[in-house]
Amino acid sequence: MKNKLINKIESYDNLDLQTKKAETDGDIMDIAAKDVVTAPQSSSIIEIANLMSKNDFRRIPITDPGSGKLLGIVTTMDILDFFGGGKKYNIITDKHKGNFLSAINAPIKEIMTVGVKTMTNTDTIVDTTTLMLEEGIGGLPIINNDEKIVGIVTEGDIVKKLGKLCADLEVQDIMATNVITTTPGTPIEGIAKIMVRNSLRRVPIVGEDQESQSKEEKLLGFVTASDILKYIGDHKLFAKLFSNEGEDVVKVTADQLMIKDVITVSKYDKLGYVADLMFESNIRGLPVVDEDSGKIIGIVTIRDLIKAVVQ
Repeated sequence: MKNKLINKIESYDNLDLQTKKAETDGDIMDIAAKDVVTAPQSSSIIEIANLMSKNDFRRIPITDPGSGKLLGIVTTMDILDFFGGGKKYNIITDKHKGNFLSAINAPIKEIMTVGVKTMTNTDTIVDTTTLMLEEGIGGLPIINNDEKIVGIVTEGDIVKKLGKLCADLEVQDIMATNVITTTPGTPIEGIAKIMVRNSLRRVPIVGEDQESQSKEEKLLGFVTASDILKYIGDHKLFAKLFSNEGEDVVKVTADQLMIKDVITVSKYDKLGYVADLMFESNIRGLPVVDEDSGKIIGIVTIRDLIKAVVQ
């Protein structure tokens, strides 16, 4: 995979990238975010969830306050796993005997991901892209020789740099066609379970269009993992957890949460256009809709764009 990417880069004019590790900073630092928000492992789960919700963060590295060394990472999927009935939900049911109040005030180290894959500040964009694809990772912390975090790089950063390598391909060349959907009456808890169990960050909502005479199933809305977390934070539903009414939070249904004015693409759209649309709208996944029927026929994500770079 790495050699294929190197060959593609070398055959493309005006794309000058490093292919070998540097003695000082590699070109990964040219595209990485350097002002990284981190948190200590003593932070409570509710504190991290609120921090992610308020700032629209998809991931937060967890570091040691004394040394600054990276200890783990928390993503939106970790939070959904905890609240939505994934394996980490067992912390609530088993360790805290179903007591939400106790569980959400537990330290974040109980649900953070450890053994985090990282890059170093001397690595290349090519190395980073390769690791992301091999491991299926959406974001990688960057550490220095002292194991302190000095940056973070995401799939979006990679696509902004390398997207021109696949800009002329069409959506139908890379889109996923086996799309997992759900209906407007599905509760947040159910959507979270779908996401966690299928490693999805977004789920299209489908059903009959009430404003149309057609009884055919159409795309009605879209829910992402970030939408769920932001909804809970914006509506201060975390507060219910303090009165042990946590179950009420996760029973809110998709029709109350979903984005109805959905941005879509067609299977004939070029990937260069799709990438620009994602960045302009701050969206990392777009449904592909049949222009005639309005039915969803696929989905294209930022990860699909990275995969297309090395095709």
